[in-house]
Order: sequence, then structure tokens, then C-alpha cells
Amino acid sequence: MTDQSDSRPGFSGAHGPALLLALPDPLLLIAADGTAHLNPAAQAALTDAAPQPGASRVTGWTALFTPEVAAVLRGPLDAALEGRTARASVVLRPGGPVTLVTAAPAAPGADGEAQALLHLRAGEPLSVALELMDALGLGVAVQDHDSRILQVNPSATRILGLSEAQLSGRDSLDPRWRAIHPDGRPFPGDTHPSSAALRSGQTIRDVPMGIYRPGSDDWRWLQVTAIAHTLPGQDTPAQVTTVFADVTDRHRMEADLRGSEQRFRSLVEATAQIVWDAHPDGSFLPPQPGWEAFTGQSEASYSHVGWLDAVHPDDRARTTECWQRATLSRQPYQVDYRLRRADGQYVPMRARAVPVIDDGGRIREWVGTHTDMSDVRGAQQALIDLNADLERRVQARTLDLANVTRFSTLLLTAAGEGIFGLDLRGVTTFANPAAARMLGYSVERMIGHSQHDLVHHHHADGREYALSDCPIQQTIQDGQTRRVDRDVMWHAQGHPVPVAYVVTPTRDETGAVSGAVVMVQDTTERERAQAHLRDVIENLERSNQDLEQFAYVASHDLQEPLRTIGSYTELLVRRYQGQLDPRADQYLHYMQGAVTRMRSLIQDLLGFAQIGRQETPLEPTDLEGLLQAAQQNVRATLEQGGGTLEWHTPHAVLGRPSLLLQLLTNLISNALKFRAEDRPPRVQVRSELDGAFVHVSVQDNGIGIAPEYHTRVFDIFQRLHLRETFAGNGMGLAICRKIVEFHGGRIWLESLPGQGSTFHLTLPVAPTS
Repeated sequence: MTDQSDSRPGFSGAHGPALLLALPDPLLLIAADGTAHLNPAAQAALTDAAPQPGASRVTGWTALFTPEVAAVLRGPLDAALEGRTARASVVLRPGGPVTLVTAAPAAPGADGEAQALLHLRAGEPLSVALELMDALGLGVAVQDHDSRILQVNPSATRILGLSEAQLSGRDSLDPRWRAIHPDGRPFPGDTHPSSAALRSGQTIRDVPMGIYRPGSDDWRWLQVTAIAHTLPGQDTPAQVTTVFADVTDRHRMEADLRGSEQRFRSLVEATAQIVWDAHPDGSFLPPQPGWEAFTGQSEASYSHVGWLDAVHPDDRARTTECWQRATLSRQPYQVDYRLRRADGQYVPMRARAVPVIDDGGRIREWVGTHTDMSDVRGAQQALIDLNADLERRVQARTLDLANVTRFSTLLLTAAGEGIFGLDLRGVTTFANPAAARMLGYSVERMIGHSQHDLVHHHHADGREYALSDCPIQQTIQDGQTRRVDRDVMWHAQGHPVPVAYVVTPTRDETGAVSGAVVMVQDTTERERAQAHLRDVIENLERSNQDLEQFAYVASHDLQEPLRTIGSYTELLVRRYQGQLDPRADQYLHYMQGAVTRMRSLIQDLLGFAQIGRQETPLEPTDLEGLLQAAQQNVRATLEQGGGTLEWHTPHAVLGRPSLLLQLLTNLISNALKFRAEDRPPRVQVRSELDGAFVHVSVQDNGIGIAPEYHTRVFDIFQRLHLRETFAGNGMGLAICRKIVEFHGGRIWLESLPGQGSTFHLTLPVAPTS
């Protein structure tokens, strides 16, 4: 039976000294008190005396080494005395080779004292290289011609997350590595650096690669170099040494940088401006994609000062002076001028630029924007015109109007779209001054805080705005762009601000949503204008109802006295016609004609006023049936004039049949009445589906209507011809227009003198059952 102490590694016990003497490498057995036993090989390596046949004993082991070497070996020796194996590389003698020292725990001595074994071995080039690479934090793996791992250094095990035993014999093409390119594409086996080096015999340098570490369930990014080794007399490499550095932190920093660039790019694109840059001396050099797209200039034409060719000739001198002054003074540049668009149209623009200063105080470049001022100029002109008109009409309110004008001008000058940038948590990462001004916060106060909690926490009616219902948060979650026309954001002073906004997602280099950009517009003025418009419409509707009521009452009440005048005129004619002189008979004839025309006029006016007054509901009505009824109404006129009526109207509309019949009869009667003398009248009616409406056209070959009367003919009591030439009261087309508008459609005319007329109208399509 062996003593328990002999079961531990070491050289105590019966066989320890024999083994110590038998090993060819230098070995030292060192006790905790510093006593060292040296085998002959160690005596030869560490002392000048001739080696003794047996093991020699030294009281203090540090005396065998220089102070520097002893200091290096003390750490591994202490670890071995505590039961752990450790290694170190030292140079025993100045100018000598590197010696690899392994300190391993040994079995306790006879008195139970801890002991350690030092093994000295002259360093081989590969071992030295592994030690050196390990000191530099570089992983090294030596692989055979099948790319299987033969040897690794400690840094390799740390980087790859596997022990030396787990790595030994493992193929670098093992799919468990899940090796990928930076863009996510997998590494095919023949493109792996070690395989490529073995195949080509060339060194494959600095290949970026991502690998999966199953032990820690994470991904690491490596920079890999593979060096092929070909033995003398052989044509193909026998081994490959793969050196790799862990560049995960650098990879993440580069990804963050790309994300920042993408957010900035989203911001620039969202502002709808031309963005450009210039050299420190002001030279304008390509590429300038925004400038090229807007002006249509090529790179050759706008380089250096060629961009001035796109500036309006009257603005070039002033623009050049401002740009030169800015570049010389290193101050921000701003100027308004007209810039020629690619279609040749000059557009008012505001150019701004600022110098980018490096750490040394030198200008690195100029960065600038061009903003289209057309809408602002148009709004300013509209505001000026409105102010002038109000001043002419309301002199008593001049002072109030001036105050409103000043306020509106200041608001317009300071107006701008607010822009927020948010991360995945909904925290504001940037905000422009317009957004800060709009909501009453400083930019610094907004950045770093939850945008929802700060300005979007409640609805306009005071109800809490759940985060899951927020369109901005929904875009961050699903990556869909959203436009919201009506909402509120809350001002720093506690009141809601009506806004419209667009939410656009931002994405990282993998395409995943990384946040959002929100463009916000204050819609306070727009909502006030809409409220005013609603008031005006209500007043107009009330006024129209009053006018219709007046026309109905007036026309109705006029019928009774007219009926009396007509009756007595008939009595006079029957009793006295032929008994008086011819002039009296003519006067009686005039009175009868006037009464007849007045009666027709009142009936038309009464019919015009009654349109839409009945509360009967609209109903589906076939145009085919209406045209058949209208043909019966005008049959006498058709037969008398030899005219023809054709129609193709397969659609049904939603309306009041009696009014629709009156509408079609009036239009067909007009077409037959205003006929050309040299040809019989011909009327064609067609219908076609146009979205939610049916488009009906009534075409004739009559005398036509000059363009300047196309709108006037639909007004009440409007006549283009003498009554002696064409009878009528000028009410027919006015009634047609009112019937069409009552049904929610519109009516218009296409015509030229002598070429006939085409009346177009739209009516709501009947719903399908």
C-alpha cells in the first residue's frame, strides 16, 4: 500500500529521489521554507560546479537565480505551493535563450510541509511565440493540414471561451462557431482564413469574422490572420498558424458610429433641405448629390465657383460677397437669393453655412443648407394683402389689426417644424430649437427624458395617454411610418398644444429599428382657421335658407294679384276687343302677353325655390327610365323640328326622381330649342361610372355658347338671346344647377359657337344591394 502523501504529484516518498535524478530536464524540488533540491541537470544549468551524481541541496532557492529572475518566479512558485500550476518565461543568464518555467504542486515533505516542483525547459521558437502572443492578448492556434487544432495559447482559450482540452482536435470549420461576415453572411468553408491559407500557401491577413461562444451565449468579433507553414522539400503547407485579436469593443463602437450617422441622415432627409459641404477655403467640390438633384448641374459645371451659374444673375454679386466675407472672417454664412431649379424655374432660397472647427482651432470644412422659401414668401404676401384689405374695410380697428399683424409676423418668422430624435426606450436623444420653443422647454431639458412622459402624456380632453396607444411608441415597436393630423402635446406651462406630426423609424446596420424621428408642426392657427370657416359656412347656409324662404313666399304671394290682373284682362278682351280702336286692341294684347310671361316667370321662380324643400328621402333611380319619360315630355318638339334623341345610360343614381326628370327634360329641351338653322337637332345622352358618382353628358349639335358665358348661363334670370328669337325666362339652367347641387353633384359646360354644346353633370351612384 502506498502512503497517502505519495498519491499526490511530486517526488517525496520512496520513488521521489529516483525520479528526480532520472529526468533529463532541469528540475528543482522547493519546500515552503525555501530549501531546494536540484537534480544533476538543474545543477549544470544553475551552478558553476560540476554536477553531483545525486541530488544536491540548497538552503535558499533564490540564490540560484538573479534577483530579477527570482522576482518573476516567486509568483508561480507561491501558486504551486498553494496547489495550482503556473508558468513563466525567463532568461537565466544574460544573452541566453528564453527558458520556460513550469511550477507545479508536489506532495508534502516528510514533516507535512508544502513543496513545489520547478521544471526548466529551454524555450522553442513556437513556445516563445505563443508566450509572446499571449502577453500581447492575441489568440494563437496551430492547426494541421486538415485545419484541426493542435495547440493554443491561453489567450485563445479566453477569447474563444473554451478550454485547451475542448479546443484540441476541433476543426476551425466546425459549424458550432457559426462564423459570419460583418454583414451577417455565413463564412463558407473554403473562404475561412485557415482553409484559404492552407490552399494557397499565402498569408491571409486581417479578415473580420464573428463567432458564437456557446459557453457564454454571446458573439465575439475577431480580426484573423492565417500563416501557412510549408516544410522543406514539400509543395503544400503542412500546418497553419492562426492569430486572432478580439475586436468586439471596436466593432460595437463602429456600429454605434454608423447608427449616429444614420440618425443624422434621417434628420437631414426629414428636413427636406439641400445639404452641402465645402472646403476650408470655400471651394465647392463634388460630390454634392442634393445640389445636383435640385439644380441639375453636373459635377464639372458646379465645381469651384461654377455653382454661381445656378444663382440668378441679379443676385450673384451679393451672394459672392457674403460667401467671401464668411470664409475670411470664419463666421456663419447666411444669404437669401434665387436659385435655378432643374426645370429652369428660379426658386427663392435661404442659404446658411457654419464652419466646422477641429481641436486645433482650424476650419476643417463648411457645412451648409439651402431652404426653399417659396411657401414662406407666399404666406407673407398673403398676409400683407389680407392686412391691407382689412385696413381699407375696418378703419376703426387699425390699432388692433396692427397688433395682430405684428404678432402674426413674429409667429411666422419663428415658425418651423419641431424635430425630435428618440431611441428604443422613447427617450429624446436630440431636439431642435423649434421643438423646444414650441413646447416651452430648453433643448437640454428635453434631451435624456422620456418624450411621452414629458410632452405626450394626456389626450386633449385630459384622459391619460396610454403608452401602448401612442403612435410614436407604436412606430418604435413595429417600424411603420405614421402620420397623425390631429393630436396634442403638452407645453411646459401645463396647457395642450395642438399638433400634427410624422413619425419615421430609424434603423441600425442590421435593419432593426433603433428609434424614431418625429417631425412636429404646431396646428393652432390651422384649427382656428377651420373653426372660422365652419362659422362662415353656417352663416352662408342660414342666409341661403332665408333667401329660399323669401323667394318661395314672394313668388307664392304674387300669384294671387297676377291671377286677378289676368282675369280682368281676359274680360276686357272678350267684351271690348274689336269695339275699340286698333291701338286699344294692341294694348290689350300686350297686357295678355305680359301676364302670361309673368305667370311663367313666377311659376319658374316658385319651382326654383321649392327645390330641396321637400323632406322625401332619396331613392335609387334608373337613368334609363328617366330618359324614356323625358323623351315623352319633348316628343312634340322632336316631331315638330325633325330632331332625334339618343341615349346610352345603363347606370342607376341616388336621387329624387321628379327632380331628376325635370333636370334631364330641361337640358334636352334647351338642346332642341337652341338648334342650328342648317341642320336638324340631334341630342345624345351618355353616362359612365366615376368613383362614387355617375358622370352624365348631354351633347347637342346646336348653335353653341361662347366661353365667356359658360359660367353666366347657370345664373338665375340670365338670357343670351332676345325673347323674340328664343322664348324663355332665363331660369332653366339655374334650376338645373340647383337640382344637381341638391344631389351633391356639380354641373359644367363645354361649348364653342357653331359647334354645339355638351353639358356635364355628376350624380351620386345608387348603392348596390
